Amino acid sequence: MSIDISVVVPAKNEQHNIAPLIREINQALSGNYQYEIVYVDDGSEDDTSQRLFEIQNNQSNLRIIRHKNSVGQSTAVFNGVTSSRGTLIATLDADGQNDPADLPKLIDAALNQPHHSHFCIAGYRKNRSGDSAWKRWQSKVANSIRQALLNDETPDTGCGLKVFSKETFMSLPYFDHMHRFLPALIKRRGGHIEVVEVNHRERLSGKSNYSFSNRAFVGLIDLFGVIWLIRRYKRAEVIETNHES
Repeated sequence: MSIDISVVVPAKNEQHNIAPLIREINQALSGNYQYEIVYVDDGSEDDTSQRLFEIQNNQSNLRIIRHKNSVGQSTAVFNGVTSSRGTLIATLDADGQNDPADLPKLIDAALNQPHHSHFCIAGYRKNRSGDSAWKRWQSKVANSIRQALLNDETPDTGCGLKVFSKETFMSLPYFDHMHRFLPALIKRRGGHIEVVEVNHRERLSGKSNYSFSNRAFVGLIDLFGVIWLIRRYKRAEVIETNHES
């Protein structure tokens, strides 16, 4: 059976969120798409992998990738995409704040793109009811700075809900934290960016693995690195010709 969609979910210490999120993904996609779910356990110290194994016994399209040690979300996404079998990749966070019910909207928008074209369908958490006012303010400031410098046409690049082609992703330069800049990197390839408003919820269980300090400091360094990549990239129209042309 061919796989059309690979749903890649990077996870670290999310044991209590595994079962409800997989159930919601199945409810959103079952019967409408040929899909697989690729969970990447990024060195969890709880029972994340055990919960996944238990579900895998009854769900053949659930695949599990494990990191012996935690190496970060971008590497988890990269390894998940590399291991995937689908032509389209959908990503979402493992904490349950992204709503799997929004996946069909993003997937259908992706299916409407020209064949073999570069694109990114990006979720936009317009109403972030699951976050504190402080976190919403941080995100607003960071997004404003990023948009002004990168012009990536994405008001909310931090949203985990995205859909893009595996072919496009594998052509991008890999670096740690690249997942935060996917729209800018895909636009750099001449890709089309489309934004879809999505739901945002409170975390199902547990606490975030990220703090403001590690987001801000690392994000600032990476931002200037992406600016350098964009300025260095040259794109030209390619026309095949022969001696009669």
